Amino acid sequence: MNTPLAPEAVIATGARAASVTRNTAETKITVKVDLDGTGRAKLATGIGFFDHMLDQIARHGLIDLDIDCQGDLHIDGHHTVEDVGITLGQAVAKAVGDKKGIRRYGHAYVPLDEALSRVVIDFSGRPGLVMDVPFTSGMIGTFDSQLTYEFFQGFVNHAFVTLHIDNLKGVNAHHQCETVFKAFARALRAALELDPRSAGVIPSTKGSL
Repeated sequence: MNTPLAPEAVIATGARAASVTRNTAETKITVKVDLDGTGRAKLATGIGFFDHMLDQIARHGLIDLDIDCQGDLHIDGHHTVEDVGITLGQAVAKAVGDKKGIRRYGHAYVPLDEALSRVVIDFSGRPGLVMDVPFTSGMIGTFDSQLTYEFFQGFVNHAFVTLHIDNLKGVNAHHQCETVFKAFARALRAALELDPRSAGVIPSTKGSL
């Protein structure tokens, strides 16, 4: 007999890898991450542009990322995007573990033609999002640009990170959004990198994060 999965089931799968399944009445999601991957991605959320953005996280963050989501897209994309952010945050938190040896902080500036974004991240253990992205269009394909905030809010709340996102310049909303996700990926990669000078050390004067 198959035992029903709890709404959120987390399974550790490796040294810095994890798998999370989250089942609710609105979405059914499985996320697998390997923080020491090569940028491989297998994505199926039902929202093409969102998959494209998640691919940026994998490729530029050098994170292997598998995401399968069956969401209530007949309503809209809100639950799908928000819940993927939540589940990805849980998977990253599980994979990073006690944070010993990581650099903790990361930042990146990424341009794309006329657009430029800056992202700064801190694996602080304190969820917080400050985001200033004045999108020039409400929709990017079938993706509601407002859901970018919902994705990152879900992520920070469950990865327990502080995240600052600023789009400094941009005219094309696709470019604005893509620079945000690429900069996030590069900042994430930098923060999660293992520092050989601090091997086994938690990067905090408090001794815990």
